[in-house]
Amino acid sequence: QVQLVESGGGLVQAGGSLRLSCAASGRTLSNYVMGWFRQAPGKEREFVAAIHWSGTRTAIADSTEGRFTISRDNAKNTVYLQMNSLKPKDTAVYYCAAARNQNLPTTTTVYPYWGQGTQVTVST
Repeated sequence: QVQLVESGGGLVQAGGSLRLSCAASGRTLSNYVMGWFRQAPGKEREFVAAIHWSGTRTAIADSTEGRFTISRDNAKNTVYLQMNSLKPKDTAVYYCAAARNQNLPTTTTVYPYWGQGTQVTVST
C-alpha cells in the first residue's frame, strides 16, 4: 500500500505562486508514476501533470498553459507541483496519485492510490 499526503495549498491572489508537495509512505516511489489531478466544484476530476518514476519524463495538461511544473525527489519520497502565474480558474482541490506504471497516464482510473487533496483558491 502507498499512502499519500498533500500539502502546500492555500489562498493566493491571481498572479501568485504555490508549490504543492505530496509525501508518500508505505513504499518507495521507485517504479511508480506520480500524478497530480484537480477537481473544481461541480466538475469532474481532471489531469494536471504526471512524472515518470525516473523523473526524466513528464506530461503536463494543456490547460496549465506552461505555468505548472512537476518534479520529484525519490530520496525523499516526495513529488512537487510548482504553480506559477495562478489564475482564478486554477481554483480546485488538488490531488496526488500514484500508480505502478511505466507510462504517463492521464486518466484517474489508472491510479489506485490517492491522497486526500489540498485546497487551492486563487482570488481576483
